[in-house]
Amino acid sequence: MTTVAGEKNVLKGGEFIIKDCTVEDTFIPEELNEEQEMIRKMCLDFLENEILPNAEKIEAQQDDIAPRLVKKMGEMGLLGTHMPESYGGMALDTNTNTLICDVLGPSGSFTVSFAAHTGIGMLPILYFGTDAQKEKYLPGLITGDLKACYCLTEPGSGSDALAAKTRADLSEDGKTYVLNGQKMWISNAGFADIFIVFAKVNGEKFTGFVVERDTQGLTLGAEEKKLGIKGSSTRQVFFDNASIPAENVLGEIGKGHHIAFNVLNIGRFKLAALCMGGAKRSITTAVKYANERYQFAQPIANFGAIQYKLAEQVIRNFAVESATYRVSNLLEEAKNSFIEQGMDYAKATLEAAEEYSIECSILKVAGSEVLDYVVDETVQIHGGIGYSEEYSPARAYRDSRINRIYEGTNEINRLLMVDMLLRKALKGELDLIGPAWAVQKELASMPSMSRPDGTYGEEDAAIKDFKKILLMVAGAAAKQQMDGQLNLKEEQEILMNVSDIMIDTYLAESILTRIKKLEGRETKVDQSVYSDILHVFMHDAQARIAKNALDALASFAEGDLLKVMTMGLKRFTKYPTVNVKLARRNITAVMREHNEYCF
Repeated sequence: MTTVAGEKNVLKGGEFIIKDCTVEDTFIPEELNEEQEMIRKMCLDFLENEILPNAEKIEAQQDDIAPRLVKKMGEMGLLGTHMPESYGGMALDTNTNTLICDVLGPSGSFTVSFAAHTGIGMLPILYFGTDAQKEKYLPGLITGDLKACYCLTEPGSGSDALAAKTRADLSEDGKTYVLNGQKMWISNAGFADIFIVFAKVNGEKFTGFVVERDTQGLTLGAEEKKLGIKGSSTRQVFFDNASIPAENVLGEIGKGHHIAFNVLNIGRFKLAALCMGGAKRSITTAVKYANERYQFAQPIANFGAIQYKLAEQVIRNFAVESATYRVSNLLEEAKNSFIEQGMDYAKATLEAAEEYSIECSILKVAGSEVLDYVVDETVQIHGGIGYSEEYSPARAYRDSRINRIYEGTNEINRLLMVDMLLRKALKGELDLIGPAWAVQKELASMPSMSRPDGTYGEEDAAIKDFKKILLMVAGAAAKQQMDGQLNLKEEQEILMNVSDIMIDTYLAESILTRIKKLEGRETKVDQSVYSDILHVFMHDAQARIAKNALDALASFAEGDLLKVMTMGLKRFTKYPTVNVKLARRNITAVMREHNEYCF
């Protein structure tokens, strides 16, 4: 694969495990420029004037509200911000597109309509379509005159997408393919004009197709009754001898998995950005209620139990936000580097997402799980009112749950991030063996008794130690496999432990580099509060990492090996104890004063 190049010290995908992230090469949301802030305002106006006032209509799918809002977004140019100008798009940078998802995150069910159209609906054509297909479909998809959906899942194939049964058979004259089969859980199916469909040519070769709505033999099931995202159209799609022009094959025959899997990389990233934005508004809802709700003659925000919840919501989402904008800029740098090397816009964007597929999976898992935590605690802070469908927390709670399932379940993404890391190592794209061996040598040496210097010396040292723990555990497990004592494919629990260490490590480093970069800048809150966020996250992350490491080690090591590894684990968990109660109270006090998520 073409490599990320340039003068900047840009880390390659997965390289964060063996190299340090520098402050200079990290992007933070506080660096958004004046033009991006104008786009933020435009998106916020659309959210507050068009989406949120129509929440009940969206929920009930009344008056064709979702497709009409999609069309309005097209008229504003918001459907083509990530598309080439040659097709009517704006080709805005990745950070601006991340900001758009961030602002529109609180849109509830409508985020599904928007994301399915602009992501998995449009990107397959951009990435893999012929010039004729792009010219035919992309302009209408960018204006919103055409709406798109993505048909992959079937009753018998979800995470195992290649087990699909839908088949496509070439006609005798070679001019058409005849599709037969069934797709389910198809977002936007009720109003889509363009269907990205995956079928097996001759029942064997997994292939993508562009199918138009008026194709004879294409029919839809009834709207699904769902736990949440009720305002999104979700239907089954049936193909009964549906005849598709041969020129509507998308990409190469038998290479449909390249489309399906590569498109999901950027989809996972955008999902994290949407989750992050949704969490911010939910946190604001929670703190406003906690300030207003009186019990025992005082606001419930005075109570330590509530302050813990509010602060923890902030800490977790701040971590996801820091990591999301960090990856956003990595994607932008990679895309620009690939363009400089001669790739066109579409290919460069695709390659950038593939390069950072590990980070995209990390964000998908972290973003969806943080949003779930946030909306759950917002319901809890509201008490009985939070359980009432007359108020927004209940809907947010229901809508959030799907995020851990689609774009690849969180379990699949956890397995994928470890698998992709090992594949990069086997291909020689990442040197994991050298750093892992260095950790083993360190374990055999005398530990240093000195402590790090500097404002964030303890945090710098702790993150290096987190990476050593990851290399120690993963390296020991890999050696067990090479020795024939372990089959990691059958040890998903161990892989889950390793992936959770990866997630905590990446988030911790992202917070640290962001807060370092904030020093000396004019910010909405005092720098000490950012330090409180960092200290609590580091303190708690170390405990989680230690437990995941110990659980993994005890799963495959015993005797002297386990003893050495356990001693190593103690050596690498030296981050000082933090008064987390006081730090959380400081964070909550600032939020209460601003009466919103203010970080």
